[in-house]
Amino acid sequence: MKLAEALILRADCQKRIQQLETRLINNAMVQDRETPAEDPSQLRLELEDISEQLLLLIKRINKTNSLSQVDEDLTFSDALANRDILHLKYGIYRDLAQAATVTQTRHSKSEVKFNSTVDVKEIQEVASRLAQEHRQLDARIQEANWRVELLE
Repeated sequence: MKLAEALILRADCQKRIQQLETRLINNAMVQDRETPAEDPSQLRLELEDISEQLLLLIKRINKTNSLSQVDEDLTFSDALANRDILHLKYGIYRDLAQAATVTQTRHSKSEVKFNSTVDVKEIQEVASRLAQEHRQLDARIQEANWRVELLE
């Protein structure tokens, strides 16, 4: 199985677990002398089964990520960490540029003036560069996901 397929299965398991949680909660209480729409015991068994499948899948994905390369000098683990930091920094720079360009509405003659403390153009350029780096790295990771076999 390819790593990309395992990631799709992981997402599916996570979604199924969320649905089971909702179904369990919805069937936790019933009116006196009524029966639940679904048997909570059966739902719990299904939850345990899917949780075990997810656990094994996550372990294999983590092992694959730590031992496989996106390219010759970058492991999946390092690439994912780099991508996360690029995404984090991009969000901060984007928000900073937005905060520094907020326009003030005039409410009275004694208007308070605000001045930006940062070079907005430079901050926007940094944000754009980070977004581009994030997209490029993400594309490399996605492509490699379909090349790499999931390890046991």
